[in-house]
Amino acid sequence: MEWMLLPFRRYAEFAGRSCRREYWMFALLSGVIYALAAILMFAGGLFGLAQNSANFSSVTPLFYLGLAIAIIFFLAALVPSIAVTVRRLHDRNLSGWWYLGVIVLGQIPYLGFLINIAFLVFMVMPGDNGPNRFGADPLDPSRVDVFA
Repeated sequence: MEWMLLPFRRYAEFAGRSCRREYWMFALLSGVIYALAAILMFAGGLFGLAQNSANFSSVTPLFYLGLAIAIIFFLAALVPSIAVTVRRLHDRNLSGWWYLGVIVLGQIPYLGFLINIAFLVFMVMPGDNGPNRFGADPLDPSRVDVFA
């Protein structure tokens, strides 16, 4: 749980480096919250459909609860998710501007799919050992401030 919430504590910190664990645990937290919101929205839609089968637009408050959870989490996690992605790129000794390039070029049909797969591979690869131009290694056991 410590690693899942670390990007929120480093809210808008774009400098430095983040290890794979910090990035992927935050991605797991985001996925779980969005999945729960989707389940609530789906259940709310089904219950509304079961109550009034003639009107397909009727939904229960459960749907709106799931929608509210998804929107609130999206707004709360937007800046931390960009920041942790930029720090993860720094761990690979890449500039954070590569993320903007992935977002822009990811909009191109077919090519965007390949670019997103390549970006996923970069996020899975281990970071540089030792310090690089963006800071010290986040997994260096001699650092005292890693878990501070």
